[in-house]
Amino acid sequence: MLFKCYCASCVGIEAVTVTVEVDLSNGVGLRIVGLPDNAVKESLMRVVAALTGYGFRLPGRRILINLAPADIRKEGSSYDLAIAIGMLAVSEQISAPLGGDYLLLGELALDGRLRPVPGALPIAVHAREAGFRGCIFPRESAMEAVDLEGLEIYGVETLAQVIDILSGERDLRECLMRRESVPEPFLRHGPDFREVKGQPAAKRGLEIAAGGGHNLVLIGSPGSGKTMMASCLPSILPPMSREESVETSKIYSVCGCSIGRSGLMRERPFRTPHHSASLVSLIGGGALAHPGEISLAHNGVLYLDELTLFPRSILDALRQPLEDGRVTISRVRYKVTYPASFMLIASMNPCPCGYYGDGTARCHCTPQQIATYMARISGPLMDRLDMHIQCDNVAAEELMGGVDEEPSAVIADRVMRAREIQLARFRDESARRPNGEGLFTNAQMDAAMLRRYCALGPRETTFLTDAIRKLNLSARAYSRILKLARTIADLAGSPDITLSHLSEAIRFRSLDRLTDLLYR
Repeated sequence: MLFKCYCASCVGIEAVTVTVEVDLSNGVGLRIVGLPDNAVKESLMRVVAALTGYGFRLPGRRILINLAPADIRKEGSSYDLAIAIGMLAVSEQISAPLGGDYLLLGELALDGRLRPVPGALPIAVHAREAGFRGCIFPRESAMEAVDLEGLEIYGVETLAQVIDILSGERDLRECLMRRESVPEPFLRHGPDFREVKGQPAAKRGLEIAAGGGHNLVLIGSPGSGKTMMASCLPSILPPMSREESVETSKIYSVCGCSIGRSGLMRERPFRTPHHSASLVSLIGGGALAHPGEISLAHNGVLYLDELTLFPRSILDALRQPLEDGRVTISRVRYKVTYPASFMLIASMNPCPCGYYGDGTARCHCTPQQIATYMARISGPLMDRLDMHIQCDNVAAEELMGGVDEEPSAVIADRVMRAREIQLARFRDESARRPNGEGLFTNAQMDAAMLRRYCALGPRETTFLTDAIRKLNLSARAYSRILKLARTIADLAGSPDITLSHLSEAIRFRSLDRLTDLLYR
């Protein structure tokens, strides 16, 4: 006798249906096949204990459990529920006519209760695409999928409730997960730019970065407010669109991080790894191919404080994700691709002592020492940073003065309008992209889009040509300037890129001029 039910496994942030085939035949024994890891093999002991605790019996015959497809390694404890249902149904201790209509996911406790498991959101998305009627998850995991439509999501607490649902004999609508209330208004978190005194150029740069999803580095002496301004960035970022929210929430769901108890994430992630973080923790990987910090910052911000303290090998590993918007982790046992489209915000001192160029004559570093210090960051990585912003010391009059600074709410309104312009501009571009990924900001434009959306007039073309020649800018720096100018024009509500937009974009490439002076 053979019975089939279904669960799923996550490969990256995409789910694959796993068919649980349970066969009952003559003989004695209990075996599981289909490339299971130790956690899956141990599930048999948990399942047996839970079933006997409920008063069910093990049939005195041979049970073979196959997890198909057999070429995908099965890891974790989320297969417990499907295995338990399969064993009960094949031995005719329960009737489960609806067993093939749902994806079953959950870890069984010894008393038959269900514990939460990672990956519920991408599995629910996959179930809808694959034509399943719905999913049955532990209640806490089911909260991740409460915002999905066109799918029945059951949040259950015990094995008995699952049996009742699959038998169809009892109405368990109370277990259906629905959003019972309107989502709370989006609230921005973090310090307010109202608290930052002075630094108008840095504030303007952060506004442009937020408006177009650009990367930047803040360079200044200790105490100039670099970390404070970076921590204010979340207060001006717009909420994620639904597509962005689904993408980011799937990453957090796969790695087992909580995405809240009210459905999809709405606030953009702001990740701040310490400079002692390992390459695997930043890029991703490990035994279970978990996403790293750059993927957890997808559609949000990765902030690297004291950039020069990070090992150069780790910083150079950011180069490809910054360019491609994704990271592919290749190991002997697996190859996984995670999204990694993030804003890189970094801060650093201008020299080893930290006081070069602050006007106080405290810096005694030689040009060679400064050049060696700056060389800790490779040229290709610095070239991928759209803006290099100098943060000068704030004058005493500004610190003590009572002038009201512009609040984050006002800046956020301008950023939101610029983002809406970009969403309208790129509405049809995602369908043209070969990988089908969403396109949301100017920073994500490729070369073809630059030609379509960043066309320059004769005066602007001549001006930019002269600037590239005088500053010896690379082809990548040229494209970054165009993207930056497009965002500045969007913030101004201008359909065309003008000379003022280009000149402001070029002024933010200050490190190109500083490097030229150091090596002259």
